[in-house]
Amino acid sequence: MQKFNKLTSIPAYLPIVNIDTDMIIPKQFLKTIKRTGLGKNLFFEMRYDDEGNEIKDFVLNQKPFNQSKILIAGKNFGCGSSREHAPWALLDFGITCVISSSYADIFYNNCFKNGILPIKIDEEEIKQISEYSLRKEEIKIDLNEQKIIFGNNEIKFDLDQFKKKCLIEGLDDIALSLEKSEKIESFEKKLKISKPWIFND
Repeated sequence: MQKFNKLTSIPAYLPIVNIDTDMIIPKQFLKTIKRTGLGKNLFFEMRYDDEGNEIKDFVLNQKPFNQSKILIAGKNFGCGSSREHAPWALLDFGITCVISSSYADIFYNNCFKNGILPIKIDEEEIKQISEYSLRKEEIKIDLNEQKIIFGNNEIKFDLDQFKKKCLIEGLDDIALSLEKSEKIESFEKKLKISKPWIFND
């Protein structure tokens, strides 16, 4: 997993509430177990018409937002099913930070496991930074300081410190397990001595 520290980007603004995981990545694209290749189908039904052509009015089809690394979204983002393909699709598109006033719990936790920073701020603060998207101006994310920097202003955000550590150090569930490999090996050695019958074929 890529380490996350600081991020600078023109944010894309998608002011729609209750964007569920099926809107983020529709069910027909869930057959893959790979984390790559889903970005082209992100928000598929909003990005493309029935003939598969890009809908020009959709924000992620417009420059410079088609290169945005930060997505500002309406409340209750990521509701619906628990599919992990949703953060995979966002990450494959290039989005590594989502800003909203609220999230579905499973989606929120899945973001951290895949290297995406989901930031929670209130609706008034959302309005402030959305102006920078409308003006096509950059904002900055400083994870270590837990703040969004825009112009001469900044907004602090709260974050679980363990989740913060995982993002900064690039630790997913597998990496966290590997950190304990020495303790696991030591436990297995002791177990073979104390209960050797467990390991008999």
